[in-house]
Amino acid sequence: MKSPKLLGGWELPLPPWRNHQFLAQRARQHAAFSSVWPMEGPAELSRSSAELLPPRRPLTKSPSQPRVSPACHISTSTCCPHRLGAEGGDQSRVPSPPSRGVGECPPAAALPYLTSQASCGRRWLVLLLRTMKMHFSIPLSEELLEKFGGRYVLYSLYLEGFIFCKVRYSQLHRWNEQLRRVFGRVVPSFPPKFYLAMTKAMADERRAQLEQYLQNVSIDPAITNSDVFISFFRKLQQDTFKIPTQQAFLDVYLPDGRYLRIDIQTSDTAERVLEVVSYKIGLSRELIGYFSLFLIQDHSDGKLSVLKKMPAFELPYVSLRNMKESSCKIGLRKWYMDPSLDKMLMDCRTSVNLLYMQVVQEMEKNWIKPTEGQMQKLQMLQNAPNKMKFLELVREVQHYGYTQLDPCPCDYPEVGCTAAIHVGNNEISCCIKLPSNQIKEVSFKINRVRCWQVTFLGSVLGQGLDQFLELRLEYNDSDTWRWIVFKTKQAFLLSSCLKKIISEQLITITKGDREMQIELPEPGKTKKPSIHPSQIFHSSLQPRKRISSKPNVEDCVFEKIREEDL
Repeated sequence: MKSPKLLGGWELPLPPWRNHQFLAQRARQHAAFSSVWPMEGPAELSRSSAELLPPRRPLTKSPSQPRVSPACHISTSTCCPHRLGAEGGDQSRVPSPPSRGVGECPPAAALPYLTSQASCGRRWLVLLLRTMKMHFSIPLSEELLEKFGGRYVLYSLYLEGFIFCKVRYSQLHRWNEQLRRVFGRVVPSFPPKFYLAMTKAMADERRAQLEQYLQNVSIDPAITNSDVFISFFRKLQQDTFKIPTQQAFLDVYLPDGRYLRIDIQTSDTAERVLEVVSYKIGLSRELIGYFSLFLIQDHSDGKLSVLKKMPAFELPYVSLRNMKESSCKIGLRKWYMDPSLDKMLMDCRTSVNLLYMQVVQEMEKNWIKPTEGQMQKLQMLQNAPNKMKFLELVREVQHYGYTQLDPCPCDYPEVGCTAAIHVGNNEISCCIKLPSNQIKEVSFKINRVRCWQVTFLGSVLGQGLDQFLELRLEYNDSDTWRWIVFKTKQAFLLSSCLKKIISEQLITITKGDREMQIELPEPGKTKKPSIHPSQIFHSSLQPRKRISSKPNVEDCVFEKIREEDL
């Protein structure tokens, strides 16, 4: 496999909070920022605004970085915080990212500084929350023949690192026109048509532009939650894998290994399936946002791997059919990285049961590491059983509430190391095995991370599980910035966890500030129900008015589930 080459570099010379006009324009257009964002320390922020307003320069593209063929395409997902020092100062100790960012996220290291700022900092936080791009990438494309002799390019669209669908330029072009009729100027510009035969360089440029366009479109929640967005990708997924709309059964696994067999349509989205599952087990609708559906892989040795979180508009039935030869399943798990949010779920018996089952599973899989004394107390509470006390005690256990990734190669502190990664509670905790077989425990704090990138290195079959991915993050290690690389097929899951950590931090900061209370989905708040009257029959659902957030008999979830449902 060829070594990957760079796609191109982008520069944003002007810090966004230095120019209020720039900030307001970006907030209106929901546009995406690129690559490394400059960042000042507290001393810089105390200076007058007149000193901090250099002449604005346009975004410039680096001419020195070559384009690549689809076979060695790099797709990156970058959290782009700050540079130390003032703009125009010494940048030698701040290395530039190795490739352009196409999935920019809010800054991690910027949080301590921005929270102390007035309106400008708050508006930028609002903007950051609106620039949480989805992990769309187009690493592969193929040229095919039309029925009547013409040629066209079919792009393989990946989401969260797995093949999502295949699409033509003409399909995306028509879809863009539909979006513009509904949302107007909010929709980002679409890559232009080529009226002459495309060269290889032109084809690569279009592929990169389409990738960037899809990521920019996914910034605006009003678009991603719209029927135009969801119906387009629903049809693409079904057409790609040739699965028509029909009634079907889907098994959704609970953390303890049991499963619910639900009656759905093959065209039902993950959001819809999650609503059906929550209704069937009696989970309060207000708490649905704290849980999500995940693609999980079972291994022959009894271990399991969480591969990815399913976006709301993905079709679980279609995705699972595509992965049917990989021992994969759909699982229900909690989806938040801050363990203190457990307290929001303690008034619902169903959510308590789900948390309890997940903790027990993680103890059995050795994902969390209680001490000998803690293990004895937990076993006593488990035998009692006293789930509330159990969950209260387990919060003190190392790595509780973390997401564990499979062991993977890394280059920290030296090349040739292997890391077992736990991510959660504002850190990436790694148990690193050195080439000398020594073990080293390392914690990478999120507030010392400047940016991260996911790089697609290649694929054997193009399905997802055979991909070669790496996540590299720029970290302040002993006052020195360095790139740390993890080569893992769960790179996109790790990136999603990092974005979740930062979004939870930002939402915590914004609480109580009216200026920052924008239309953002908090974990406990759900969007408009996607259940329509015509769909009730296919999922055996009753009207939503029966669901209550108060603890009552409806919350007695596992006492109501029959054996034939499990």
